[in-house]
Amino acid sequence: MKRILLACSSGMSTSMLVTKMQEHAKSIGDEAEIWAVGQDQASEELTKADAVLIGPQMSFLKGQLEKEAAQYGIHVEVIDMMAYGMVDGKKAYEQALKLVERKNG
Repeated sequence: MKRILLACSSGMSTSMLVTKMQEHAKSIGDEAEIWAVGQDQASEELTKADAVLIGPQMSFLKGQLEKEAAQYGIHVEVIDMMAYGMVDGKKAYEQALKLVERKNG
């Protein structure tokens, strides 16, 4: 099972994207646990994830989260701006899968 964490300012704006990503994963037969948290919870939650995607409005925190995640072999990326804006669950899920593969590869 793939475990994907999304983090944004409050955890609210990514909730729709989480739903769309879950729907896409299910449609292709993937088992995935996908959840969203606010930026204040990202550090503690990332240890449970295989990949971390952060909202574009949090890009300033990417370096800090990358340092924390690196010790667990977890990769962090900013969610593709178009995927985020369009709430494109397929594109965001595919972005997360690349991170999961880097961790497991």
